[in-house]
Amino acid sequence: MFTEIASVPVLVNDAKMSAEWYRDKLGFEVSIQGHWVEAKPKGSKTVIHLCGKCKERGNDSPGNNTGIFIRSDDKIKTYEELKAKGVEFSTELTKEPWGTFAIFKDPDGNEFWM
Repeated sequence: MFTEIASVPVLVNDAKMSAEWYRDKLGFEVSIQGHWVEAKPKGSKTVIHLCGKCKERGNDSPGNNTGIFIRSDDKIKTYEELKAKGVEFSTELTKEPWGTFAIFKDPDGNEFWM
């Protein structure tokens, strides 16, 4: 049977340029092997596979809510650090009865929860 999620695809316009943003803004480890580009938080087993535009993808395009939730050890500190680096948030840090969250965007408009 299955044992873990290895990678999650995120559609981007230019995978190699996006890799720089994930590395520089989010502090992710980045691996580029030809057209295959991976980004992940340090120590994570699961990676984000940055998928550049290709004909086989049809009308799929970047710029959607990925539904991916990225954990941090301190949400307030992480939020403030990302804001200082110019990361755009579609939902600012918000406290709800079920917890505190924010939603940020990568350069292609893909949204991530934290």
